[in-house]
Amino acid sequence: MPGEYDGVGESVTVPDGWTGDHDGESRRAEDPAWPADGHRSGPLAGLKVLDLSRILAGPFATMHLADLGADVIKVELPGRGDETRHWGPPFAADGTAAYFTVANRNKRALTLDLGSAPGAAIARRLATAADVLVDNFLPGRLARFGLDPDALRTANPGLVTCTITGFGSDSAAAGRPSFDFLAQAAGGLMSITGAEDGVPTKVGVAIVDLAAGLFATTGILAALRRRDHTGQGAHVEVPLFDAVVGLLANQAANWLVGGVEPVPMGNAHPNIVPYESFPTADRPLALAVGTDRQFVRLVAVLGVPELADDDRFRTNADRVRHREALRPVLIARLATAPRSRWLELLDEAGVPAAPVNTVPEVFADPLVAQRLLVEVDGGVQVRSPVRLDGRPLPVTDAPPALGRDTDAILAGLGLDAGEIGRLRSAGVA
Repeated sequence: MPGEYDGVGESVTVPDGWTGDHDGESRRAEDPAWPADGHRSGPLAGLKVLDLSRILAGPFATMHLADLGADVIKVELPGRGDETRHWGPPFAADGTAAYFTVANRNKRALTLDLGSAPGAAIARRLATAADVLVDNFLPGRLARFGLDPDALRTANPGLVTCTITGFGSDSAAAGRPSFDFLAQAAGGLMSITGAEDGVPTKVGVAIVDLAAGLFATTGILAALRRRDHTGQGAHVEVPLFDAVVGLLANQAANWLVGGVEPVPMGNAHPNIVPYESFPTADRPLALAVGTDRQFVRLVAVLGVPELADDDRFRTNADRVRHREALRPVLIARLATAPRSRWLELLDEAGVPAAPVNTVPEVFADPLVAQRLLVEVDGGVQVRSPVRLDGRPLPVTDAPPALGRDTDAILAGLGLDAGEIGRLRSAGVA
């Protein structure tokens, strides 16, 4: 979600040296340090990321950078924090909503009111020594704090900035806030999701936010790679609306190339048959028959090998045209045995199939526990699916409590306990 926070905050006196001006190299020389983290490792170790984003898309992007070894400082509003800390139930034992934990591990937490002069000045100081800054404010909001990309690169020419917007900062809809659900609706994804002849349905997770976060991560890494050659930073923008349209993939091509308007088809596939879920004698299974050879093996397992020679089903294109004739035959055959038996036979024959699992069943799978679950600080995280040289990326820190690292970060910038206390009393930190 692009942010709506308007930067309103208590006005307090700016401590000496926190002028927040932008005088290029002299300013950078004055504030060279980034408060040391000290224990991050990985291919991006040493990369400094200032995370001003909230909700899911931006934090998801910065979490992936953190998983890869970057030192990420997450900035949140004092006393309230990221909105997802409150999106529950369920809540963790410390009162933090479960939602927050999915995108904020491996980060340090700093509370800072960017709407106050000293808060904005501290953020600018961190940005002066950062490699990457990520935000999802509405277009123009960061300029109020002196944190807009052009101003920041005056002091830090190599800075890569990334903003996640709703509809693009250069569009007529630039000022409109957005959520994943609205993007799914406006971008056409809901119109092709759900039961045939059913109501338009959103995907069961915030898929547009997650995809926008991954697109942002890709764009940031590309900009950093270019900086390796040029020394110059760049500005990356990923609108949620653009992300969802990009996700339409083959459905977009079906319309643009073939003039075929996509419609919801339940679990069926518009271009591949059979490629959907089917009932069995007890529980449903999913079939993904992507080649004609796999279809020959499927119908042999089902005891109807003659279907492979039927002109209606010989090729995938034939099966797409005649899906309504084929589906009842497959349903009738699969109803004669339980799912476990079919999965055994299909696996032996090399036919792609899987159980339709519930979420509890997924996490009861030993493969998931072995590959994807990790316990850290008493909680469980689903680790990154990325493996480097056969090894998973480390999870060293649980999602932090609100402001957990504020004192250490400010002390690393040279503030003494008295100064930090005054900032906290004023609601700045």
